[in-house]
Amino acid sequence: MPLQLQEESMVATLPAAPIRLYGAPVSGHSHRVRLFLSLLGLPFETIDVDLRAGEHRQAGFLRRNAFGQIPVIEDGDCTVADSNAILVYLAERYAAEPARWMPRDAVGAAQVQRWFSVAAGPLASGPAAARVIALFGLDQDPAETIARSHKLLGVMELQLTMQAYLAGAAVTLADIANYTYVAHAPEGGVSLAAYPAVRAWLARIEALPGFVPMAPARVGAVT
Repeated sequence: MPLQLQEESMVATLPAAPIRLYGAPVSGHSHRVRLFLSLLGLPFETIDVDLRAGEHRQAGFLRRNAFGQIPVIEDGDCTVADSNAILVYLAERYAAEPARWMPRDAVGAAQVQRWFSVAAGPLASGPAAARVIALFGLDQDPAETIARSHKLLGVMELQLTMQAYLAGAAVTLADIANYTYVAHAPEGGVSLAAYPAVRAWLARIEALPGFVPMAPARVGAVT
């Protein structure tokens, strides 16, 4: 459970104690939270939840999230579940400029929400699902999930040829919510070779101060 410390310039205040992040190293949902914690420079510690052993379905974890899903954070007396909800909480609670991550104007806020929906929908049922099939060796034909992945990537490619980030000219929570499973799509047999604008967007995220990667999984990887 290593304590992660980054520069503090992105935050208005610091938590009284390190934030506890319950997740798993292979989980893209967990990584998006870890990434944002690191970008903000917040102190946190990670607690690995053993998914193969079903720890997320046991009473101790269910008290933190009745849906039995990771990630979950504990920030003092406050417990927050769901990766996108956690991103919003962290931005509103700690970011020096919350509006940078979650715009206050109607159009900007709607654009971020749109990409939250993408992260919970087409991203989860496309690249994330294809990766799960490969990573855990599931007895499923990945063709449908791979096809859904390329449909989504085509939409993202078009969007990112017109603007630098998913919700506009500047990075927002929309990008943090969608980055990980796109970056790791090749692990599910989904090639990014045909999407230069998407690859350039990934590089821009990876160049942000405080960026931390998710460890690659070699199973099923393509170029």
